[in-house]
Amino acid sequence: MKVFGMIVFCMATTLADAGAAVYPGMAPIRQYETASRTEEIALARSAAPAAISGHAQILSLGKQGYETAVAGQNGFVCLVARSWDQGFDNREFWNPKIRAPECFNAAGARSVLPHYLERTRWVLAGHSVARMRALATAARAAGRGMKPQPGSICYMMSRRGYLNDTVAGPWYPHVMTFALGVEPGAWGANLTDSPVAADDTNYKPVTIFMVVVPAWSDGTVKRYGSGLLAAAADVHHRPTRRRRARTRA
Repeated sequence: MKVFGMIVFCMATTLADAGAAVYPGMAPIRQYETASRTEEIALARSAAPAAISGHAQILSLGKQGYETAVAGQNGFVCLVARSWDQGFDNREFWNPKIRAPECFNAAGARSVLPHYLERTRWVLAGHSVARMRALATAARAAGRGMKPQPGSICYMMSRRGYLNDTVAGPWYPHVMTFALGVEPGAWGANLTDSPVAADDTNYKPVTIFMVVVPAWSDGTVKRYGSGLLAAAADVHHRPTRRRRARTRA
């Protein structure tokens, strides 16, 4: 079997080549919008099983940031993330095709999600990447960097997402958790045949741990077979590029 542990955070192509961006600038805002709020709500709900997302708060992308489209009752918050939820140096930072359904539990919604929502407001305000990088650096220096609360998790189990051009679709159904200052090896992540993958670069010093699950949110079984590790490695295992991966601000 190939090494599963080198799989990177599927939302971002963290092992992207260094060099010129594939998408050098922001596209017209309409390209990042969904055809209708109804469609955006449905896509956001697909991030987690209906027992969770059916009672979650749903956020929809508006003109100045995310807005509440549906009030929730269980503390979970679901939304469709766009391309700027990744490192500033990522070649797909402005990829208008990206739609990443995510559903955070209450702890994650309080302590992880706000950083993406703030960045979205920067994007829609017209800030350049350089300006956003400076704002993020200043926030960390002021002690306002991401500090995940214990138990923060995020479901990414939608079969309808488009996470980057490398996978050109939804990748694998998985659940993420977040830890501050934890090495991947402490969880046995990024080791040969480990079922746990980790990204300790994009949100440094936060480590994102990812556990692949057996089915999509609609209950459809994802049949991996013996080729799961090989297939995952074929898409994401780029050891020579990993050394070039940039830290997310």
